[in-house]
Amino acid sequence: MIEPIDIGALAGDTLQGYSNRVLTSVNDHDVHLSVMDDPYFWHLHPDSDETFLVIEGVLTIDFDDGSVDLQSGQLLTVPAGMRHRTRPHGARSVNLTVEKANTTMIRCEAPSGWPRSS
Repeated sequence: MIEPIDIGALAGDTLQGYSNRVLTSVNDHDVHLSVMDDPYFWHLHPDSDETFLVIEGVLTIDFDDGSVDLQSGQLLTVPAGMRHRTRPHGARSVNLTVEKANTTMIRCEAPSGWPRSS
């Protein structure tokens, strides 16, 4: 029998730092649980879109030309090839991330002008 995944319990087990674990796979995509209290590094995925759904807190996604704050319950898809980084806006954020399984991630330098005050 298949069992439900308790996202709240898994997120509660992560107290500090950054955690990104695959919860399940759907067709050729992985669903990750990401918990963070520090910014992630700038990167891009040339072969996959990346979708974020915020579960707890506020997740800021920085792009070359600005930032978007996602509140709990909000979803945003970053198109393949777009440089970005994620960071909590506040003490911590918890989100689900969906991307192709085994997608390529390329670490990037921050765009000129970063860090910005925000």
